[in-house]
Amino acid sequence: MKFTENEIFGAALIGFDMIDGPFLKWKKEYSKVGKGVSLDDFAMNFYLAFRGGNESVKKPRAILYDKFYIVAFPRDLELCCLFMKPDNIDNNINQLNKIASRLITEMDVYEEEDTSVKEADSDENTIDEIKRLIPNLLNGTKMSTPELRRYFQLSNSQIWKVMSDLESSKKIRRADKKGRSVIWTTN
Repeated sequence: MKFTENEIFGAALIGFDMIDGPFLKWKKEYSKVGKGVSLDDFAMNFYLAFRGGNESVKKPRAILYDKFYIVAFPRDLELCCLFMKPDNIDNNINQLNKIASRLITEMDVYEEEDTSVKEADSDENTIDEIKRLIPNLLNGTKMSTPELRRYFQLSNSQIWKVMSDLESSKKIRRADKKGRSVIWTTN
């Protein structure tokens, strides 16, 4: 990222009090560019955005808003924020928007092709065949619903319909539950 010092229009140090939470320790404005940003009002939001969550969660180094961006540097419980007005941001955002739109269109086409293949594979005859195969597959073994879904390339609703039908006809039963997944076996 290239920037010049004159892009910095303000700085602030946000402290943290164990009782009151984040508070603005000091602020300094270098130019009139960022007059729309009330540092007093946003101190808690900025602190939580950069320092919130537990340690295993990745935390941002910078956050880009429409008219400015903030780069933050933590020190103990404090957070030093630099408020910057980037040059030519609108052009960069427009270019990124074009790339994102192109990617969305490509992925939509890919999903449509993928869905049409799955729907063609899972017509009524295929579903009947899967209902015949699952009890044989589960004979003496246990498998979760997601494993079976991937094994037979079915959608989530399709596999649950199949499993529900097999359970109703007493060909399979629920053996266990692991997290949100049901583990199936034969009777």
